[in-house]
Amino acid sequence: MPLDPSSPAILVIGPSWVGDMVMAQSLFKLLKLRLPECAIDVVSPAWSLPILKRMPEVSEVYALEVKHGESGVGKRYRLGKQLRSRSYAQAIVLPRSLKSALVPFFAKIPQRTGYKGEMRYGLLNDIRPLDKTYLDQTVKHFSYLGLEQASDECRVIQPSLNVDPQNTQRCMTDLELDPDLFTVALLPGAEYGPAKQWPANHCAALLNQVEEAGAQAWLLGSSKDRPFAQMIIDQAGGIGTNLCGTTKIADAVDLIARADVAVANDSGLMHIAAAVGTRVVAIYGSSSPEFTPPLSDNAVINWLRLDCSPCFKRHCRFGHYNCLNNISAETVFDQLEINS
Repeated sequence: MPLDPSSPAILVIGPSWVGDMVMAQSLFKLLKLRLPECAIDVVSPAWSLPILKRMPEVSEVYALEVKHGESGVGKRYRLGKQLRSRSYAQAIVLPRSLKSALVPFFAKIPQRTGYKGEMRYGLLNDIRPLDKTYLDQTVKHFSYLGLEQASDECRVIQPSLNVDPQNTQRCMTDLELDPDLFTVALLPGAEYGPAKQWPANHCAALLNQVEEAGAQAWLLGSSKDRPFAQMIIDQAGGIGTNLCGTTKIADAVDLIARADVAVANDSGLMHIAAAVGTRVVAIYGSSSPEFTPPLSDNAVINWLRLDCSPCFKRHCRFGHYNCLNNISAETVFDQLEINS
């Protein structure tokens, strides 16, 4: 159904990572401040729909079923042709790949905004400069594309995902979780690689201290994180509840929001925890909180600033992982403030 031409409609081509999708809400909020009546639609991977549904700024979501590494030109053409009837005034392309700019081009959207990358001239006609000195954070990369003009000042608005209390209660009941104890949500996964993942023995030591303090720990993540989470629990002598892979992403959002504090690597779930208002204790290894910080006023950051970091590598090139190993469980436990 065509949108009312008196109300601007904007199509956003979303990113492919959980944390980036959460940070993209800063752009959506900025657009709504600038254009309160605008409709914001998003093209995104199917997995991100539950997250986007928690963002009140988003009107419609179009899932693009393209596998990782697949060009999917035909699928992009069909979606673009389908979207022509929406009469979008502008498209904002967050990824920097050539293929990500195809849908707005095929949709014949008059203003197509994005950064220079992979020879996208023609596909984009509003190409913005990417000054990494000025735009020193991922969230700023996204927000800057929502400015009316490239010369306008960039601002960051913190994401804030909606929480479903009824779903929280359902999850608590179905999973037989104790509602009365102080709860630590341990988010041990790091999709990027082990150089961003706090070691299992440190996590296990933290779980022991949490139990000694009379609190409980829920380990949350994807099915890929389940073996690592179980390793942590086994090293802790059976302490903790492994929920990795047993909850949908919407459930994880609501359970993290129910926790008193979240301990997380630099990961997508860390950004979710920040966006639902849960206190975050963040652990950084090969990446930098100066580039992808938890967007929250209620966060503690552990980052050692070693000479070799941030290296942004998946694996430690020296093999010692000191950027993570030297962050002790005692340090993190004190930041939980269980007895305060």
